[in-house]
Amino acid sequence: MNQTRGTFEDILSSASPELRPLCKALRRLIASLHKEFVEVVWPRQRIASFGVGPRKMTEHYAYIAVQRAHVNLGFYHGASLADPACLLEGTGKNLRHVKLPELSAVKNPAVAALLRAAIVDRRRHARKA
Repeated sequence: MNQTRGTFEDILSSASPELRPLCKALRRLIASLHKEFVEVVWPRQRIASFGVGPRKMTEHYAYIAVQRAHVNLGFYHGASLADPACLLEGTGKNLRHVKLPELSAVKNPAVAALLRAAIVDRRRHARKA
């Protein structure tokens, strides 16, 4: 199925006014950790996905997903990430996410640590491919 791709503004417009600063802060954090990130947005799913290349399940490491009362920072290969702060939720084979209910949660150093580890993992995987 072909999906229409959008922009990060589409994600912001789908978020409540309270969650928009949180979405922006997450995107700024990702950009600060990975200057050359590739972003693909799926407005219908309310997801902005980030990676080392355009392929979602092999080159992407994280996504921002807007929910009603919080924002999920998801990790496509989160099951393999070290998570000493026990932030990751989920029971799937690979996917994990962190629920972020408010802007201050983005400042947790463990969130940045998870992103750094996910970026390193996808860069390593991309070199092998």
